[in-house]
Amino acid sequence: MFRARETVKGLNVAKALALRFTFLIFSAFAVAYTVAPSQAVAQSFTFSRVEVNGNQRVDAATIVSYAGIARGATVSAGQLNDAYQNILASGLFQSVEVVPRGSTLVINVREHPTINRIAFEGNKRVKDEAMAGVIRSQSRRVFQPSQVESDAASIVELYRVQGRVAATVTPKVIRRQGNRVDLVFEVTEGRTVENERISFVGNRRFSDRRLRGALETKQAGLFRQLIQRDTLVEERIDFDKQVLRDFYLSRGFIDFRVQSATAEITRNRDAFLVTFNVQEGQQFRIGRVTVTSSMPEADANEFRKALRIRSGKVYNPQIVETNISRMERLAAQKGINFLRVEPQISRNERDLTLDINFAISKGPRIFVERIDIEGNASTLDRVVRRQFKVVEGDPFNPREVREAAERIRALGFFETADVNAREGSAPDQVVVDVDVVEAPTGSLGFGASYGSDDGLGFNVSFSERNFLGRGQSLNFGFDTTSAANGLNFSFREPAFLGREVTFGLDASYRASESENTRYDSAVGSFRPLFAFPLGDRSRLQVRTTLLYKELSGLDLGDPEGNPGPGGDTGSSFILRQEEGERWDVSLGYTYTYDSRITGLNPNAAIRFTFGQDFGGLDGENQYIKTIASLTAQTKVWNEEVTLRAELEGGALHYSTGGSTVLDRFTLNGKIRGFEANGTGPRDLNVTNEDALGGNFFFVARLEAEFPLGLPEEYGISGGVFYDIGSVWGLDNTGGGPTGADPVDDDLHWRSAVGVSIFWDTPIGPLRFNFSEAIMKEDYDKERSFDISIRTDF
Repeated sequence: MFRARETVKGLNVAKALALRFTFLIFSAFAVAYTVAPSQAVAQSFTFSRVEVNGNQRVDAATIVSYAGIARGATVSAGQLNDAYQNILASGLFQSVEVVPRGSTLVINVREHPTINRIAFEGNKRVKDEAMAGVIRSQSRRVFQPSQVESDAASIVELYRVQGRVAATVTPKVIRRQGNRVDLVFEVTEGRTVENERISFVGNRRFSDRRLRGALETKQAGLFRQLIQRDTLVEERIDFDKQVLRDFYLSRGFIDFRVQSATAEITRNRDAFLVTFNVQEGQQFRIGRVTVTSSMPEADANEFRKALRIRSGKVYNPQIVETNISRMERLAAQKGINFLRVEPQISRNERDLTLDINFAISKGPRIFVERIDIEGNASTLDRVVRRQFKVVEGDPFNPREVREAAERIRALGFFETADVNAREGSAPDQVVVDVDVVEAPTGSLGFGASYGSDDGLGFNVSFSERNFLGRGQSLNFGFDTTSAANGLNFSFREPAFLGREVTFGLDASYRASESENTRYDSAVGSFRPLFAFPLGDRSRLQVRTTLLYKELSGLDLGDPEGNPGPGGDTGSSFILRQEEGERWDVSLGYTYTYDSRITGLNPNAAIRFTFGQDFGGLDGENQYIKTIASLTAQTKVWNEEVTLRAELEGGALHYSTGGSTVLDRFTLNGKIRGFEANGTGPRDLNVTNEDALGGNFFFVARLEAEFPLGLPEEYGISGGVFYDIGSVWGLDNTGGGPTGADPVDDDLHWRSAVGVSIFWDTPIGPLRFNFSEAIMKEDYDKERSFDISIRTDF
């Protein structure tokens, strides 16, 4: 038994050795086979003829050129595959087959069909023309499935921009005879997905309501079907991020950041929730202001006197830019070229101020070689070129180029305007490239209006802001109400004779039949004018005016003014003396100061005007008419409440002749709480009790506007106001029947208080005034309610 076990064991060892030896032999053969070079030779072809089958529209030679195989040339199997891919990539064929048959290369193709017509179905919100404008497939062109899919995506994008993110587009193909197809884009529009809520995270200084008011993107309101800015547009969100940054920077928050801006769609996919995550930082004010100069010809003290910047004022980058421009203009006046002013700003964290040092240095000697303008198909080059204060050959000023770019965009003639500088023909030469994309500048409008005095009215207007591409504006309008009809025309040339002078022509005619006045009137005017700037914020207008005035439709009654049947005395004897036509020629001017032009203070603004007209140049009815106004506005309580004050007054003095009721002042539209022609000197001796107007007037209007706590999407806010004023003074206070009392033309103050409701609607911002007269005369006519189109300062 022991030997048997040994024998078995020996056999097992022998088997194991045999198996191991066999494995080694097999491995050796495998390695030898792998390492040994292949003796196979790649297959090659030579063709003396190319045969093309299946083509109907595409020429056979064109297909052979796509294949890229020359007759008689030796080609490999890989080159045949490349030929196949090239033909297929042309996009002209549904299928391609490349078959070698001896010395003949056979190419079988099946062409794509031709598009017979393109149609759109299911679209209501977007017109066919708009969708046809974004697709590339066209009738009588080759049908390409990849292009059709791209076109469907373009239509979906068109709907997405309008807030219909659920829209789908399915292209359908209808086969026709002759290898033609009808292409139909079936549209499922879905509902408009609006911005249901716009909220902010991290804002402490300003409320969500105030920040939403600064954005271009709006929150859906009551008229969500009419307002387009309450839909989500990603490009507009990016723009709003910059708007927020500018908003905070102009208020001294130099560390402001928009951490993120997200738009989430609700679970029902019917609204977006937009959230801006912001970091406000601290508000900084201006600290010490200094000027240093490294140029011997530029005296730092002299340039320091040119600054208009005060310590303690809230920091605004625009203030710095404006003062740099002032210093550069001073350098130009002194003949100092290549001057550069760099603001060096130092932070004082302890008192939250910024010290500003304007460092004057000599910049590189670089000149403007030329200014190239492209993209202006209808706008003349000179309209764009005159926005630059530099011309070819002048020293190059990067700041001036940036300001010129802003002026070009402010024209409103272009959708986009890119201004860039690049090196010219030499290192010291710069070429300024201006690339613009023109925008529509004309409009034709039809509208309706309602006024408490004139009733329901309709109007037609035409406006062109870039007439014949010359940068000129042209406006024409016609309006009619139950009480009046009017025509108006205006023309403006903003660069008369290539200068910074505006030339204008105004013409108007208005005929009215007012029940409040009990007489008819017709007033026509023709006014050429010139306007030009006197400073950064001030302008002067000079004008000459040809006036035609006619007073008619008076109730003459008895020639002596005695009561007629029923005691009716007719119209005022004063008005009877003024009845008839009058022509007048006058010269005048108006000075305007407006702090909004530079916009250095975003929370406050002042506007002052003073004008005079000197009439009666023909020697008759000579007069001086003076009108002045002052308007101031500011925002308080974190800009939630707007305070506004307006002062206005006028005087009319005749040295020869006398005024008529069409010349004198009234308080119409100037004071609330009273009817039109319901205040001022009034002839109480006659039945009509005619309002006569006055040679002098003064009004003061004080008001505050504030939120009412209603949801912002309603567009409703409230206000309170207090008006006080008067109109007085006549050249003629009598002349009626014997024993009649003279007209009281003394100064009597009128005042009213009230509340207002402001409502932003698609037809315009409406204003509802509820008034109560406080100071008044017995004969005044009051009005407790009126509605008007709101006008903003």
